[in-house]
Amino acid sequence: MKVFRDTYHELRSQICLGILRPFREAAESTPQFGDRRSYRWTGKQERGLKEVALDIDEGADIVMVKPAMTYLDIISDVKENFDLPVAAYNVSGEYSMIKAAAALGWIDEERAMMELLTSIKRAGADLILTYFAKDAARVLNR
Repeated sequence: MKVFRDTYHELRSQICLGILRPFREAAESTPQFGDRRSYRWTGKQERGLKEVALDIDEGADIVMVKPAMTYLDIISDVKENFDLPVAAYNVSGEYSMIKAAAALGWIDEERAMMELLTSIKRAGADLILTYFAKDAARVLNR
């Protein structure tokens, strides 16, 4: 049995995305001034893969890509290039978009949720962190 260290590094593939706003507001962590662009990855894949390699060299046992929905290509690239589990974080904004559209009757919430989670899995995620966890479990256990 493999014992995992406490080391947990993530590929911070955020580019000051508006879809992170619901979490920031709930956590009261919206920047009071400026923005967070200076410490975020620029989105160039070669740099992202180098960051993952550095995290692995530092002892990472798992790599996390977030937000999942808008970085399916990054999830796939990390899975293809590294021999570590890949976690994908389906962030609050992605969750909120589906919830809001369903509340307005524009989409079928359950179907959209399962299509999103399936696409993240197909991209290569070994683990999906999502606010939909309980709802998805209910659907999968039917």
